[in-house]
Amino acid sequence: MLNRWSDTEAASWADLGALGEITYGSRLVGADPALVLHGGGNTSIKGESADAWGQPVPTLWVKGSGWDLATIEPPGFAPLRLEPVRRLAELAQLSDTEMVNQLRIHLLDASAPNPSVEAILHALLPQRAVLHSHADAVLALTNTADGAERVREAWGDQVVVVPYVMPGFDLARRCAIEWEAQSHDGTTAMVLAKHGVFTFGETVRDAYDSMIEFINDAERSLADAGAPSFGGGDAGGTDAGRARGISADAVEAVVELRAAISAAAGTPMLLRAVRDERAEAFCARDDVASVACRGPATPDHIIRTKQFPMVGRDVDAFTAGYREYFERNRARHDQYGTHTTLTMLDPAPRVVLDPRLGLWTAGRRAVDCDIAADIYLHTIDVICAAEALGGYAALSEADLFDVEYWELEQAKLARAGAPRALAGQVALVTGAASGIGRAAADALTSQGAAVVGFDLAESPDDSSDAARHHVVGDVTDIDALNDAVSAGVTSFGGIDIVVAAAGIFGPAAPLADLADDAELAAGWQQTFAINVAGAANTLAAAHRVLSHSPVGGRVVIVGSKNVPAPGPGAAAYSASKAALTQLARVAALEWAPDGITVNTIHPDGVFDTGLWSDELIAERAAAYDLTPGQYRRRNLLGRELVSADVGALIAQLCSPAFAHTTGAQIPQDGGSDRVV
Repeated sequence: MLNRWSDTEAASWADLGALGEITYGSRLVGADPALVLHGGGNTSIKGESADAWGQPVPTLWVKGSGWDLATIEPPGFAPLRLEPVRRLAELAQLSDTEMVNQLRIHLLDASAPNPSVEAILHALLPQRAVLHSHADAVLALTNTADGAERVREAWGDQVVVVPYVMPGFDLARRCAIEWEAQSHDGTTAMVLAKHGVFTFGETVRDAYDSMIEFINDAERSLADAGAPSFGGGDAGGTDAGRARGISADAVEAVVELRAAISAAAGTPMLLRAVRDERAEAFCARDDVASVACRGPATPDHIIRTKQFPMVGRDVDAFTAGYREYFERNRARHDQYGTHTTLTMLDPAPRVVLDPRLGLWTAGRRAVDCDIAADIYLHTIDVICAAEALGGYAALSEADLFDVEYWELEQAKLARAGAPRALAGQVALVTGAASGIGRAAADALTSQGAAVVGFDLAESPDDSSDAARHHVVGDVTDIDALNDAVSAGVTSFGGIDIVVAAAGIFGPAAPLADLADDAELAAGWQQTFAINVAGAANTLAAAHRVLSHSPVGGRVVIVGSKNVPAPGPGAAAYSASKAALTQLARVAALEWAPDGITVNTIHPDGVFDTGLWSDELIAERAAAYDLTPGQYRRRNLLGRELVSADVGALIAQLCSPAFAHTTGAQIPQDGGSDRVV
C-alpha cells in the first residue's frame, strides 16, 4: 500500500493546528478504499481547547457520526472533554443509547455532530493521534478460524489483540481491559477481530505511517500464505462499464428480478449491474453459495448489504429465510429484557450473485446501490484471500443480528424521514440535453427518480450524479433507443417512466409554399420523423420493460397548444403534434391492460428552449401584431412559461396523484381564449 503523506499538503492545514493535522490525515485514510469505505473508520486527536473562562480543557476531537473520512472537514470532528469521556470506560455497564447521551453531555460545542460510537475507545488510548481502519488485508487475516493466531504469528506481542465485541460501549470496555493486560512500550497497533485495526502516535504522521506499514506487513503475510492479491479499484460502475451489451433474455430476467425485489421490499427499488471481472469470477464459483453466505467482512457492512447476498434469483426463498432469521433472533433479543420493540427491516436482498447475470446491487437510490457494490467487491477480495488461508469465517448469526438491529440503528430508522415521491423509480427522457427534456430530467431527479437521458447532444456534465445516465442517439434510430432501454436496465434495473420530449419546430411557412420548395418539403418530412415517428420508436422500445414496472408504468407525451389551437405558418409543427397526440391516445388504449398510464401535456410558448430563437419569436409576434414581450405573455393569466414549469408538471403527472388518470390532455398555456 502506497504511503500518500505529503509534507507540503500537510503544511496547508497547519494554521488549524491539531484539528488541521487530523483532518489531513483522516482524508488520506478515507481516500483509500482498501482501508475504509463509505463512512467507515474513525480518527481522533487529543489536545487542549479553552472554555468560556479561557481555562485550558484537555480535549478529544473525534470523527463525527455521518461524516466520511475521504471528505471530512474540521467541523466534522466532535470536540469532547477528554477526562470525563475516558472515565466512561470505567463503568461496569452502559446502554449505547445512554452512551450517546453521555457523549453529547461532554461536548464542548453543542452544534457539533454526534461523536463516533467509538469515541470512548479513542479516549482511553494514551497516544495523541489515533487512526482506525477496516483494512481489507487485516480483515482477511482475522476472518479465519485461527485469525488471532495469525495476527500473533505476524506481529508477536507488538499488537494488542481484542476478540470480537459488538461496537459501542461493550467494545470500549473490552478494549480497556485488553489494553491494560497486553500493551507495553513497544505496542504498535491494536487489532479488533473481524473489525479492523487501530494505529497511533504522537503525531498524525506517526499514526498514518504506522497504519501503512501495518497494512503492508499484513499484505506480505497474505502473499506468503498463498492468498490472491486484492483487486482494488471501485465498483466498475461507470456509465462506460454499464454500456456493455445485455441480451433480450437478460433484460427480461433483470426487470422481473427487480419487480420481485421491489415487491419484497414493499417499495420500488433500483437494481444496478456491477461490471467487474472479480465479481463475474466469484459468481461462477462452484462454492459461491457457501462462501458468500457466511456473513460480511466486518459487521459495519451489514447495514448496507444485509447479512449475506442472495445467490441466484429466488427472491421468495431469500425473504422467507430472512423472516426466519429475524424471528429466531428477535426471541433471543426479547429474552435479554431490552424493553424495546424491534421493527423488522424489509427482507429484500441488497446484493445479488447470479451465475448468468453476475453481481447486482439493490437500493432506493443509485448511490445506495453503488455503496453496496463497493463494499461487496472488497468483501470478495477478503473472502478469496481468507479462503486461501484455510477458510473464510465471519461472525455468528447472533452477532450479525445484534449489529443489524442495534438500538442506535433502530433509532436512526425511527428518525428517518419519508423518501422522496419517486425514489426507487427510473425514467427514460428523450430530448434530455436541453429545454423541456432537460427540465423534466431535473424535476424527476429532484423527486428521487433515476434518469436515463437520450439526446442527439451530449448532456451537461452529470457524471458526478449516480442517478443520471446519458445516451447519445437519434429518436429516429430504433436501435439507439433499444440501447437506451438496455442502459436503463443495466444502470437501474428497468424503466417506470417515459417522457417523450424530443422534438423540433420544423419549417415556418405557408402550406402553399410546400409545392415549390424542396427544402420546405424535406423539413416537413423531418418534423414528422422526429416528432411522431421518434416518439413512436421511443414507446415501442420502452414497452417491453415499462410493462414490468413494480409501480405501474407512466408515459408523458409533450404535445403543444398548437394541437387545439394551431397557428398560421406552423403547419408542420401543428400537424405533427396533433398526430403525436393521437398516437398517445392509442397508446393509452392499448397499454391500460399493462397498468401503464399515458397522458399528454400541451404547453405553449416555452421560450427558453431550443425551439425558439429571438428571430422566430419576433416573426411569430409579428404574425399576431404583437411585440416579442407581449407575445411571450399572450395568455389569459399574462404569465410567461419556462421549461422548469413544464418539467415540474411532468414530474407531477408521474406521481401517485395521477395513478388513476390516463388518456388525458392537459393544457399548460396560461389560459388561451382559443382553447378555453
